[in-house]
Amino acid sequence: MSIKESFAASLPVHDARVLTGEAGLAHILLDGQVYTLRITRAGKLILTK
Repeated sequence: MSIKESFAASLPVHDARVLTGEAGLAHILLDGQVYTLRITRAGKLILTK
């Protein structure tokens, strides 16, 4: 296994569709700030404050 593969394997993996549910939206809290994660119709992710 390469260093890159080893590093990637140690990171948590989260399924965006599970996080956002049927609506395709989720709120993410970071240091008291709320961000919105959205899946677009084209299947892209957008994170906005």
